[in-house]
Amino acid sequence: MGIYKQLKNKETKIGVIGLGYVGLPIALEFAKTMQVVGFDINEKRVEMMRNNIDPSEELDASAFENKDIEFTSSLDGLKDVTFFVVAVPTPINSHKLPDLRPLLGASNTVAQVLKKGDYVVYESTVYPGCTEEDCIPVLEEFSGLKFKEDFMVGYSPERINPGDTEHTLTNVIKVVSGCCGESLEEIAQVYEEVVQAGVHRAATIKVAEAAKIIENTQRDLNIALVNELSIIFNKMNINTYDVLEAAGTKWNFLKFFPGLVGGHCIGVDPYYLTYKAKELGYHAQIINAGRFVNDSMGAYTAKQAVKKIIAEGKHISESRVLVMGATFKEDVSDIRNSKVCDVIDEFKSFGATVEVVDPHADSDSLKEEYGFGLVTELSNDYDCVVVAVNHKDYTNLDEAYFKSITANNPVIVDLKGIYKDKINELTYWSL
Repeated sequence: MGIYKQLKNKETKIGVIGLGYVGLPIALEFAKTMQVVGFDINEKRVEMMRNNIDPSEELDASAFENKDIEFTSSLDGLKDVTFFVVAVPTPINSHKLPDLRPLLGASNTVAQVLKKGDYVVYESTVYPGCTEEDCIPVLEEFSGLKFKEDFMVGYSPERINPGDTEHTLTNVIKVVSGCCGESLEEIAQVYEEVVQAGVHRAATIKVAEAAKIIENTQRDLNIALVNELSIIFNKMNINTYDVLEAAGTKWNFLKFFPGLVGGHCIGVDPYYLTYKAKELGYHAQIINAGRFVNDSMGAYTAKQAVKKIIAEGKHISESRVLVMGATFKEDVSDIRNSKVCDVIDEFKSFGATVEVVDPHADSDSLKEEYGFGLVTELSNDYDCVVVAVNHKDYTNLDEAYFKSITANNPVIVDLKGIYKDKINELTYWSL
């Protein structure tokens, strides 16, 4: 009997390693029809999930109801698992190089409970070759088992988009791969159990890894192009959003918009690909150029705002700036790799006083990660307001609101163009 049927008959269990934005939804979806063990090294997070609370604030309590799942931070809880899904973060370090410590640590954890006949499927975004060259050796070393002879490995990249309730795990086609024909089919059947949109069987593990990483690299490059265009159009005194609106009337124009590019996917994944390319002796010129443009946008935005503050006759070192939004994207609490911090740091380098608000972010987490927290009460004398993230909470604000929190001759900076044509009396600028 194959492993899929064993799981379907609840003769054995699925274990999901890492219960963040990716792992928890997968674990809960599998738990509708199979026995699942959700494992995370953070006991505080585990305890929250035992009480039907999603630490990432993506799922409500009802998502936990009627699910055959056990949450644990103990290795003992994984001993009955035969199908492991690894869904841990793959960040970059301060040198913009892949940081595989979470992934290799998770592989070590799995190896300690790995048995003959088990399957391990990785979902973390990596460069092509990482699963076979970096992860499998760890599984073999710490389990004492032989790859393919004793256990099988596959790769199925995650496609979960935080804050997106339309494109979910179940209704987006899932790419799956295996180390052989038999393992591919078993892994595909397991995912077909929960993914209603179906699965795509990739030719190899490397193909699946490459498919995932170019999804985000392609998006990164498209945004970089629009960001560069916005810099050029600013010099021409043309509103970029007006240009995009006009160009968007053509049927095959790709609708990307300028802005800060952070987060744990688009702002990170291209560096995994360029790292591997360099290891193979190739310098990825276009991808690196796109990364440079997008990584520069925070400082560029602040500099443009500083120029406009000075043009209003104010001393920047005496100016007060309010930044609205600190998460990496709208309507989520995730602050990982948020580029808003670049905007804040640049303002501070000019001597400005900066305060930050965000209805979704956690002040203590921001303080720990970036060195600034959130204010709870706004003043009425800001010289500049930067709306950095287009949270729904901000979309209906009007010019009267901004007048109420600013001093004379303030500058309003709208990074996402949500107030275009709505602010007419105050000095207004957008990318």
